[in-house]
Amino acid sequence: MTIRKAAVIGAGTMGSGIAAHIAGTGVPCLLLDIVPRGAAGGSRSKLAEDAIARMLASSPPGFLDPADAALVEPGNLEDHLEKLGDRDWVVEAVTEDLEIKRALYGKIAPRLKPGAILTSNTSGLSQGLLTEGMDPALKRRFFITHFFNPPRHMYLLEVVPGPGTDPAAVEEIERYSDVLLGKGIVRAKDTPNFIANRIGVFSMGLSCRLLVEEGLTVEEADEVTGPPMGRPKTATFRLHDLVGIDVALLVMENVQKLLPHDESLAQMEPPELLRRMVREGKLGRKTGAGFYKKEKDGIHVLDLETFQYRAQRPVSFPSLDAARKAKSAGERLKALVAGEDRGARYAWRLLSETLLYTARRIPEIADDIVSVDRALRWGFNWELGPFEAWDAIGVRESVERMRKEGMQIPPLVEGLLRSGQDSFYGMVDTGPEARAAEELRGKRKAFFDPDAAKKVPVPERPGVILLDEVRDRSRPLRANAWASLWDIGDGVLCVEFHSKMNTISGDTLSLIREGIAEVEKGRFEGLVVGNQAQNFSLGANLVELSGAAREKNWKAVEAMLRQFHDTALAMRYSPKPVVTAVQGMTLGGGCEVALAGARIQAAAETYMGLVEVGVGLIPAGGGSRELACRAFETAHFAGGDLFPRLRAYFEAIAMVKTSQSSEDARALGYLRDVDGTSRNRDRTLADAKATVLHLARTGWRRPRPRREIRVAGRPGLAELSIALRQFHAAGHLSDYDVHVRKKLAYVLCGGDIDPEFPVSEEHLLGLEREVFLGLCGEEKTLERIAHTLKTGKPLRN
Repeated sequence: MTIRKAAVIGAGTMGSGIAAHIAGTGVPCLLLDIVPRGAAGGSRSKLAEDAIARMLASSPPGFLDPADAALVEPGNLEDHLEKLGDRDWVVEAVTEDLEIKRALYGKIAPRLKPGAILTSNTSGLSQGLLTEGMDPALKRRFFITHFFNPPRHMYLLEVVPGPGTDPAAVEEIERYSDVLLGKGIVRAKDTPNFIANRIGVFSMGLSCRLLVEEGLTVEEADEVTGPPMGRPKTATFRLHDLVGIDVALLVMENVQKLLPHDESLAQMEPPELLRRMVREGKLGRKTGAGFYKKEKDGIHVLDLETFQYRAQRPVSFPSLDAARKAKSAGERLKALVAGEDRGARYAWRLLSETLLYTARRIPEIADDIVSVDRALRWGFNWELGPFEAWDAIGVRESVERMRKEGMQIPPLVEGLLRSGQDSFYGMVDTGPEARAAEELRGKRKAFFDPDAAKKVPVPERPGVILLDEVRDRSRPLRANAWASLWDIGDGVLCVEFHSKMNTISGDTLSLIREGIAEVEKGRFEGLVVGNQAQNFSLGANLVELSGAAREKNWKAVEAMLRQFHDTALAMRYSPKPVVTAVQGMTLGGGCEVALAGARIQAAAETYMGLVEVGVGLIPAGGGSRELACRAFETAHFAGGDLFPRLRAYFEAIAMVKTSQSSEDARALGYLRDVDGTSRNRDRTLADAKATVLHLARTGWRRPRPRREIRVAGRPGLAELSIALRQFHAAGHLSDYDVHVRKKLAYVLCGGDIDPEFPVSEEHLLGLEREVFLGLCGEEKTLERIAHTLKTGKPLRN
């Protein structure tokens, strides 16, 4: 079966988000909700219509491409039930009320076609309870698909089949959700709150209770429970404000109702702090005040002693200082909990009790620790799942500490230690075909299986290459502090960036060229330039550039530019295909590296942009040259004028436009028709590798040098100058903004020349260097760079 048409019932936040995401795969989706009261004089499908409009206007956008909204058809549950008759998949996303859901199933069951799959987006209701009284034939095709909010951006999808669910139906939805919806699939058992919310909600409630017990301020607790613990910047109480204090309280109260026999029920008791905040209307962002409140002089915080808002105080703990110096998430966490200050004590109690609670949930909520770790990483954006975190702090050492503090060690952990092992994860031989013991390639990542009392291989995910696993079982061919060169199999190499924010330095570029030189020797088919960090790259190393410019070391600045240019040309004209694999923010120099490849393989959530004008510079790593060439090539093959395309590129750079998705990047011209999109971010690297192999095996030949490029020249420069004057007159640009953008126009148009005479790539690259060096010598540019490095925000001077 293939999902050709779908429907979502319930046009609230989750339902409309799921419908928008399904439409992004090209599948038409019917969106139904109730007829609103008083609809006699208005649209009876207003709830669904308003939801579609809300998805189009939301930030971040609900649709990957606004055009996908045409694939979502609004309707209502009184007039349009018959339209369910041709739907392959129907998702129920109505309110979390068991009786309402059951009544809905009875109403829609007669309208579904034979073989249609029905799933519920419930976040915690039992599959068994939902299917009580359901027709046996439909019951076989019913299960739970728990999306996380917002559906487009959150990676986790928990799938909860029942004992009699048709495996083929589950596999069909999992395949579609993995490949096309781009989800990380975790099979959960039919227990309250499933996996992620069961552990995550326990940890959130515990963090509130410990806040009071340990006497920390709100801002102190958030500093501790954010990145130092391997968790998002929203930490704990910023997250409460984002979710809503009333929602957080309701979730905790529901957990108590759903889990009356949980041994840690007392620990889940919502603290009086939350109840008081709800009584006083301090509900978070939706009311303008929660744990934090925006005031004229900045963000203030709730003082737990006075229950009034005050300015935030600097947070300083020795344990935090130690954690911030550590490089990896595991090292940060270990340094944090090893301290003896109040922050470390808070972190230790929160971590240790969460780890113990999680270990007691095996096999109740999942049969294996891998599913639990993935659920927390993918659903709550933790850098480490609970068992990965336990390995990071040391299982034996931490258990010894827990015992000294009187904690009861769960059977799972006791079994691990009795088996003579010190960690939940490790490497095992793959079998008789494994290579010599001293080599790593014969190894596979493995996890502790309590039934087997040993480590067994982690099941492979077909179509996925994870660099973490490549790193575990092999060594890089070459490496420096900024990048590494890996063999990812089948004759394909990969250059991985691993600097802070994946910024690009001369060492990064040098390693790309070394990778190209390696494939030129003939042993490899081609090269991927990619990584699996949250963001591909936030651009060139501004610290290095700023230092050289401040010292007026123009030779060093020019050398940086020439390295970028040499690398871009080496990538484009490599005798073997070079494909860039990008995701997340792909900005400035990172975008220029991406543009240099033979192809780009972009994750759906890719935010591309040439943003250099924000710091008073222009794209000068080959990006301006590339877009001028693309404008010419588009016009040449279409037989039209190059200026409309060139103007679009100019406006994208001049207005610092960053794509909202891979499809938006395509609309901006950063991605071409030949470039690919991977809906599932974890598939991007493997898809890029497949593209390299396809190009190599279908007669790849390096492109011809661009020596006859037609440019807009003097007339184009005049047109863009008029546009800049209009923006300046409207107050959108400062005098210096106009100055920088005129320099950009000069390069994109090929200089102040007659457009009748074509130019070469070398000419355009020379203009990039000329203009960039000139801007580096201007004080206002240096001020902009310094301000951005200090604050992370642009300066308009």
